[in-house]
Amino acid sequence: MDSVSTSRAHGGTQGVYRHASTATGTDMTFSVYVPDHAPGARLPVVWYLSGLTCTHANVTDKGEFRAHCARHGLIFVAPDTSPRGDDVPDEEAWDFAKGAGFYVDATQAPWSANYRMWTYVTDELPALVAAEFPVDMDRQSIMGHSMGGHGALTIGLTHPKRFRAVSAFAPIVAPTQVPWGSALDRYLGDDAAAKRRHDAVALIEDGARVKELLVDQGDADGFLAEQLRPELLAAACEASGIDLTLRMQPGYDHSYHFISTFMGDHLDWHAARLSA
Repeated sequence: MDSVSTSRAHGGTQGVYRHASTATGTDMTFSVYVPDHAPGARLPVVWYLSGLTCTHANVTDKGEFRAHCARHGLIFVAPDTSPRGDDVPDEEAWDFAKGAGFYVDATQAPWSANYRMWTYVTDELPALVAAEFPVDMDRQSIMGHSMGGHGALTIGLTHPKRFRAVSAFAPIVAPTQVPWGSALDRYLGDDAAAKRRHDAVALIEDGARVKELLVDQGDADGFLAEQLRPELLAAACEASGIDLTLRMQPGYDHSYHFISTFMGDHLDWHAARLSA
């Protein structure tokens, strides 16, 4: 692991790091914020998954999480959203390929060689972070935005014993029912069961459970009606007994102005469960 940069912030260290990934076959960059802490202490960790077109830098630069993490003693990790590099397959479309890995392990050529983001964010990166940073891996939570909200929900539902809290900002909750789900068709082919495993609503319908979820959604979000469909998640949670707090925020859109406004609420919510 190589250090790209480190800076002091809110009584802690904001770092950006790079390493060679076995999962993706590329170099991967991620950011980690570590609050100051007593020698030998192990801190709970919050994983943040970003949305379409983003890298680690979007939330690192605009998420306004550090003061809240410092107050609660939370480590905050933000990986990239896809493999990068000149040899990585790509397309001109902004919502597919680079910047749009959808947190799946692709099975279809040419994407299958590098687009293995599920393995990267659930296996390889956690092992690296556990080895290099003072994290308490018994106290983990996960959150994300848009495509990253999709990732946070599907990963949290698949690994309910690993994550004490799961939340999302404007998540894609049912990709198999919306246009953005065409990415799953291209990454996973005709495997309907695989696509259901990467669809939060389908996972819940098929028996996946967490105790509770927190979701914030702006009602002025341009993607709300066609792509995000939070009502589908609400119906699935009601039918399954999952305690969903779905907050429709009047006047807010899909941007980091929205995310940064409610980031503190989410980290307060995570901290309460990570310290329980």
